[in-house]
Amino acid sequence: MSVKVFIDGSAGTTGLRIADRLAARPEIELLSISEEGRKDVNERAKVINSADLAFLCLPDAASREVMPLLRPDVKVLDTSTAFRTDPNWVYGFPELSGQKEKIKNACRVAVPGCYASGFISIMRPLVELGLAGVGDFYSCTGISGYSGGGKKMIADYESPDRPAHSKLDAPKSYGLSLAHKHLPEMQKISGLANPPAFVPVVCDYYSGMQVLVPFQPVWGGAEKVAAGLAEYYRDAATIKVHALNEPLPENGLYSNAMAGTDRMELYSTVNAAGDQMMLVSLFDNLGKGSSGAAVQCMNLMLGLPETQGLE
Repeated sequence: MSVKVFIDGSAGTTGLRIADRLAARPEIELLSISEEGRKDVNERAKVINSADLAFLCLPDAASREVMPLLRPDVKVLDTSTAFRTDPNWVYGFPELSGQKEKIKNACRVAVPGCYASGFISIMRPLVELGLAGVGDFYSCTGISGYSGGGKKMIADYESPDRPAHSKLDAPKSYGLSLAHKHLPEMQKISGLANPPAFVPVVCDYYSGMQVLVPFQPVWGGAEKVAAGLAEYYRDAATIKVHALNEPLPENGLYSNAMAGTDRMELYSTVNAAGDQMMLVSLFDNLGKGSSGAAVQCMNLMLGLPETQGLE
């Protein structure tokens, strides 16, 4: 028996990726809507209400507009920032303590932001384990491929009219006013009293992301921090934790190393004095940072194997 799934916003970057993934799965029946119907919120709501589960791959305002029209028993996965800190929604990061069961039993799940996924994967366990101070101040740098900027940014970077030498060749920092839209979830889901000082950087490659968190292990030594992360994710299906100061390939980490996968890998290094660490989360912004995470949550909500259809 097939499960009826509708993707509202299937023309966007995330929606397209989800549609591609589900099209090959015989247990999933993808519902469709006419081009005219896409422009009518009531028509979209009718299709969603006829589905077992729906993905909302929409801007925040459009997600908020359609939600009041939906039956409470329809399972909804929203990929915008609209509901990620809403107490009535479950945060879609299954590897966090107790979160998998919440997702399994939820009708409303908010898919994490890509940069937020990297930061939270590091900080939430350390806060839970008492290895990071709740009231301390942290910083964070995120490096992403240009697909993270959506269709317009992809078009800019891949334009046939792009000059041979242009400003797009160089990494671009942005969000320098420290008001990035992922900050509320980064703070709340990590359990911190303050948002991190976060700077994202977009680079001239398609997909892949690394999030770097400088860390002073004042609440426990570096070995304890690394061991704590390893134990926390011991049974995680999609997260691998490398040993402290494990030799890095080519003495560093390429941000696109996990491109094309739905997995995440965590690295930790410490200086000779043992008082400064670098904690790194490496993953694909379109995989574990977006559509892969959404499909993982869908599997759990529908009672399917957690990693079915993941790479």
